[in-house]
Amino acid sequence: MSRLRFGTFLAPFHKPGQNPTLALQRDLELVEHLDRLGYDEAWIGEHHSAGSEIIASPEIFMAAAAERTRHIKLGTGVTSISYHNPLWVADRMVMLDHLTRGRTMLGCGPGSLPTDSSMIGLNPTDTRELLEENLDIIMRLLRGESVTRRTATHNLVDAQLQLRPYTDPCFDIAVAAVASPTGPRMAGKHGVGLLSIGATLTQDGFDALAHHWNVVEERAAHHGQPAPDRDTWRLVGLMHIAETREQAYKDVEYGIEHWFNYFQKVAAFPQMAVGDSTDVKGMIDFINQAGIGAIGTVEDAKAQVQKLADQSGGFGAFLLLGHEWANPAATKRSYELIAQHVMPEFQGQAQGTIAAKNRASDTREAHARSQLDAVDHMSKKYEHERGATG
Repeated sequence: MSRLRFGTFLAPFHKPGQNPTLALQRDLELVEHLDRLGYDEAWIGEHHSAGSEIIASPEIFMAAAAERTRHIKLGTGVTSISYHNPLWVADRMVMLDHLTRGRTMLGCGPGSLPTDSSMIGLNPTDTRELLEENLDIIMRLLRGESVTRRTATHNLVDAQLQLRPYTDPCFDIAVAAVASPTGPRMAGKHGVGLLSIGATLTQDGFDALAHHWNVVEERAAHHGQPAPDRDTWRLVGLMHIAETREQAYKDVEYGIEHWFNYFQKVAAFPQMAVGDSTDVKGMIDFINQAGIGAIGTVEDAKAQVQKLADQSGGFGAFLLLGHEWANPAATKRSYELIAQHVMPEFQGQAQGTIAAKNRASDTREAHARSQLDAVDHMSKKYEHERGATG
């Protein structure tokens, strides 16, 4: 596997009832923190209901985050393109690509919350049908084509973009996948990347991962696309890391119950099944024992990433799902520990210093003797010089 990229997939998940202004500010500060730590990507969600995922426009958030960061790439995770006029989706992303000087990425999906789509008169079947049609339109627009087409929700007449993307030929595009083959089908058909969001959130999650990529490869071949590059495949996973497992378990007492309760009782999103645990210990056990994530130490985190790499066959980026299981300070510390100790293992940066240490250790005795010999030599030389001048 080549250099593995790391990032976050920030829905976000905030407990209802708290100050939303401060919660959004905390999200921006987290992206700034990740930029300083050397994370590669941050994907920002779009949601409009249910009280926890409170970013309505990932594009607006990304514009604010871009002004506060220098290196990290910013993606929509995802734009629910079934809700929007595809012309304006493409146009806004091209504008962001220019504003960020090429740090923009477009993630596409049908929209995950039925409570969102129902407010604009759409059901989950509608949104999945519209995803396919709207993505086709967006891809044509980004290639510079003029599009005339009537969809179930919009009518385009000689629609075209007045700007080309800043990125040549285009910024990264990825389609989300949770349980159905919709995302992988679209990724293969259009030759774009895949965001596997919920593939590790089931007991047989690793089989879902293999299924996702098999569909991408099969559809790419069917539509005459080049063989898909696993570097464009991003896996979203669950982690909270501390110096000890005991500390990590204590940290997540802060907010893990809200996160589980959200998927168990609030969000009508059964694809993100998180079991039926009702106590913190059971929730931690579900994450760790089902193999869907890691609550523990950096060694646990390394093992989880390696397990995903081995069982998936390889992928390009590991995205940590933003969940606020822990308080802000402990959350930032978890990201720091992963950047300091986990990322180097999968980016070719750990081996060099370890090898250098081992070489120095293996030759230490001989080099130490030569150092002492040098000191002895100079001491004798000095004594000789004193004798010659005395």
